[in-house]
Amino acid sequence: MPLTKLQFRPGITKDTTAYTNTGGWFSMDKVRFRAGFPEKIGGWEKNYPLSFLGICRALHPWRTLISELLIGVGTNLKYYINEGGTFNDITPIRYTAAAGDAVFSATNGSSTLTVTTTADHGAVTNDFVTFSGAVSLGGNITAAVLNQEYQLTKTGDKTYTIQARTAATSIESITVDGQLSPTLVTANSSDTGNGGSSVVGTYQINTSLDTTIIGTGWGAGAWSRGTWGSASSAIVVTDTLGLWSHDNFGEDLLLNQRNGDIFYWDRSSSTPTYARAVALSSLSGAGATDGKAPTVARQIMVSDNDRHVIAFACDPESSLGTQDPLLIRFSDQESLTTWNALPTNTAGELRIGSGSEIIQAVETRQQILVFTDSSLHVMQYLGPPFTFGLQMISEATTIRGPMAAVAVDDSVFWMGKNDFYVYDGSVKTLPCTVTDYVFSDFNLDQAEKVFAATNTSFSEIWWFYPSSSSDENDSYVVFDYDQNIWFYGTIVRTAWADREVDNYPIAASTDGYLYDHELGFDDGSTDPATAISAYIESSPIDLAEGNDFSFVRRIIPDLTFRDSTAASPVATFTLKARNFPGQSYQTTDDETVTSTALVPVQQYTNQVFVRLRGRSVALRVESSDTGVGWRLGSPRIDIRQDGAR
Repeated sequence: MPLTKLQFRPGITKDTTAYTNTGGWFSMDKVRFRAGFPEKIGGWEKNYPLSFLGICRALHPWRTLISELLIGVGTNLKYYINEGGTFNDITPIRYTAAAGDAVFSATNGSSTLTVTTTADHGAVTNDFVTFSGAVSLGGNITAAVLNQEYQLTKTGDKTYTIQARTAATSIESITVDGQLSPTLVTANSSDTGNGGSSVVGTYQINTSLDTTIIGTGWGAGAWSRGTWGSASSAIVVTDTLGLWSHDNFGEDLLLNQRNGDIFYWDRSSSTPTYARAVALSSLSGAGATDGKAPTVARQIMVSDNDRHVIAFACDPESSLGTQDPLLIRFSDQESLTTWNALPTNTAGELRIGSGSEIIQAVETRQQILVFTDSSLHVMQYLGPPFTFGLQMISEATTIRGPMAAVAVDDSVFWMGKNDFYVYDGSVKTLPCTVTDYVFSDFNLDQAEKVFAATNTSFSEIWWFYPSSSSDENDSYVVFDYDQNIWFYGTIVRTAWADREVDNYPIAASTDGYLYDHELGFDDGSTDPATAISAYIESSPIDLAEGNDFSFVRRIIPDLTFRDSTAASPVATFTLKARNFPGQSYQTTDDETVTSTALVPVQQYTNQVFVRLRGRSVALRVESSDTGVGWRLGSPRIDIRQDGAR
């Protein structure tokens, strides 16, 4: 009998049975498809050896006018600009107290300091405050210990606690794997002072949550929705996730803490010492009496073609400070500060007439798509006198969260509540072969964390999402729009930026580090790097017709170890045989496939002899060693027909 080629359809089909999917791939992790054939995905390395505080959910790389690479990093605790490997804290200041407002008290033998303020400080647990002007309490708690940045550990209206630590140049200098690891200072009996009458507390904007808090008991939602003691039928978000939006205005940066103020960071005023971002409304000409810039928004954007600053779900010109979840405002063209609509400028506002809140806005080359919780609208530049127009294009679509949509050229792809969609002039449901697999293993309580990303070097749209067993993004699903196929896998990533201005895509993880992706073949989160375990497994293919059995006696592998750095790269071929669709696979026969020389034209194992008997067989290819990359071709098996028993 001639050798039988094992060539499977590209992509993964998971929403049918494996037997129905004969001739296709059924399961995988950390594998993609190139020209229809599977290959191990690229590895990742730490972009910088330093870590940041909090969970990053927003990344924005750009280059300045002199080609300096900067990366905006928004976390639930801070906003940073990374330049040359250093995380520069530009988190805006919310409130600066009057001198003498803060009074310190210490307890002998404890590193916990209690701070009492004369005014309500407005801070919450995990907020940051920087003290200046303090004097020693008298013993171990010196002026140098007090006059630095602290994170609040417990708060009240006019009190909070901090953990006294040795003096450091910055919070970031004592950050390890995204967490504070300070050397604490213990007070002694001499620490009886109060820090003096010149203490100034400078408070940064309130921090946000690193997870979504859900209320599900009686009383959640409308009062008295159910009978006493009953479970509520509504799920109410009582606190929201810490999210940022950001965009460039020239080489400067606009940033917005979701449902918070809009801030501006001036690059020219931040060299060599980094300045903090300031409220947009605090700029000259932007205040409530002149420019009327928004003071609260859900998302900020600078339109590329016409250079208007656009705020979504913001406060109206007529009622600054009162957020309207369906209102869109835009500034005068080429202006940061002029937002009041006049006959002499192009500033203005639009209000969406359907839905209850704006979820996300995404810009394409020609349009801006605006998602509400129940509809989709197109916002397009018209020019004077109307500036922008707004048109509803769908009232029967959903979006999974505020980061679930992403644009590629003039198309927008997004994850809905039960399907995937694309807009390319009209709204279409994307046929997906893993829909049920993804949405049946999904933590709905943390749906806000879904992050849509592009990897345009491979024509891929990635969605990072939390599986049902995780509170954080630990899984991904990918749509390859060139090959029109789907695949999936597991990895912990909370934010992603494509390689638009840098050499590699950049992603953030929960360990507080940024990673360059598609670099090597290993997991660079450890030192030394560890192996990435990658595999792909097919559905079973029939070996014979009817009740006949067959023997598989030989496999001819077709595998290239592309660019592998291991001295002897190894992958494993496993053949699995079974007799009936519902039966577990029988005893397997597996052999390693190795390259025998690292030369431009590699030499491989010629053939492997096996002995398997069954009606169908599945193929699995995997690797778990460092420095190994591979691409599968069309292996062949030698089948000999056997009897019916």
